[in-house]
Amino acid sequence: MPVVDYNQYCEMLNRAYEKKYAYPAFNVSNMETASAVLSGLQKANSDGIIQVSIGGAAHASGADVKDSVLGAVALADYIHLVANKYDINVAIHTDHCRSCDLKKFLLPLIDITEQRRKEGLKNLFNSHMFDGSDVVLEKNLEIAKDLLKRCCENEIILEIEIGVVGGEEDGVNNEGVENKKLYSTPEDMLKAYEALNNISKNYMVAATFGNVHGVYKPGNVKLKPKVLLEGKNAIEKKYGVGESFKFVFHGGSGSSEEEIKETLQYGVVKMNVDTDTQYAFTRPIVDHMFKNYDGVLKVEQEVGVKSLYDPRSYLKKGTLGMAQRVVRACEDLNSVNSHIKF
Repeated sequence: MPVVDYNQYCEMLNRAYEKKYAYPAFNVSNMETASAVLSGLQKANSDGIIQVSIGGAAHASGADVKDSVLGAVALADYIHLVANKYDINVAIHTDHCRSCDLKKFLLPLIDITEQRRKEGLKNLFNSHMFDGSDVVLEKNLEIAKDLLKRCCENEIILEIEIGVVGGEEDGVNNEGVENKKLYSTPEDMLKAYEALNNISKNYMVAATFGNVHGVYKPGNVKLKPKVLLEGKNAIEKKYGVGESFKFVFHGGSGSSEEEIKETLQYGVVKMNVDTDTQYAFTRPIVDHMFKNYDGVLKVEQEVGVKSLYDPRSYLKKGTLGMAQRVVRACEDLNSVNSHIKF
């Protein structure tokens, strides 16, 4: 199935909201990790989202280049080509872009989309995330309003963030952030609704409820999913039943199954998974290296074993390991066998 278009993506998100499941969104940084996501989604018969961060995109462009825009475009092009070989739907998304990074990442990508549309070409990206957590809420929403207008003109779905996701990811460290900022308030969610909903209903909100990026054991993070319910109830009380957000769950790696399932009841339609899939990719490669030490290295004047140090041999194992973790994410989010046939 080709990468979905705007209307199909909207239908995917609407159906997830109505049926109380969510799409896993996986960060990728090269062809192997992108292929792993597609393979895992196919095994789960689940549609899903493939996303690229600024750092992941810079990596994809090459160590000597480090051009995030170029890398993001290259990965999106690859996904568009390869997704045609899989019988599932995928959307392509860009992850956290703070206000200080807009000019070097998100805005150039929107410029590229506008130029492609003038030339009669389809969008490379289905959605973008603006992370305004580095500015006060008023400024965050002011920027988000302008971005949402422009995204709507180009059939792109915008994701915004209210509050701060803790931990460290992609070079952005929020480990020392003030605790109260880790939990969005109903008042802040109302402000976001009132700022954006008259522009379009097709956007997503990453409200924070104690989420943390990175590595942590279940129980070590104080997630409060009912923060989402409190925001949902506040919006419905003022604007009517059914009026709420399509929420995004950031920092999904390491969360308990119970916590994940609870968020689905409150309107989460997308959950980001990165740390767990990084480990799932790397673990089989480490195993390969330990078991084949004398083969992957030319030690004591031996020649090694070419089939073992050929990168394809261990990258394949990493891809398979990550694909298995993709299936588990689909199980956690109730998206198994949710594939929509357009």
